Amino acid sequence: QVQLVESGGGLVQAGGALRLSCAASRRTFSPYGMGWFRQAPGKEREFVAAIGWPTGITDYANSVKGRFTISRDNAKDTVSLQMNSLKPEDTAVYYCAIRPGSPSVWVHDYTRWGQGTQVTVSS
Repeated sequence: QVQLVESGGGLVQAGGALRLSCAASRRTFSPYGMGWFRQAPGKEREFVAAIGWPTGITDYANSVKGRFTISRDNAKDTVSLQMNSLKPEDTAVYYCAIRPGSPSVWVHDYTRWGQGTQVTVSS
């Protein structure tokens, strides 16, 4: 089965930027949706952004619209999340996930998950 590996997390000051990447271990099924989710301590995992292939359709949580951008490099089998204007409330472990078919905002629709990468935004 395909495995997902996230990278790019770290510590940044408020207003800064980070770019997360999610690499798939092999070519995935098509069509598919890939999503980014995050989970802060004591909170449930929540939707951040998603992208569909081959449609390229994207979706964002209201809390990140205009600040985050999800993109896909199919040749490299990677999905990236560019995060700008970061806020302390963006602090969380960020996970990428994949599902057959169209992208979804629901955690339980995704079948494979990465191990997560920590993003910490200091005030």
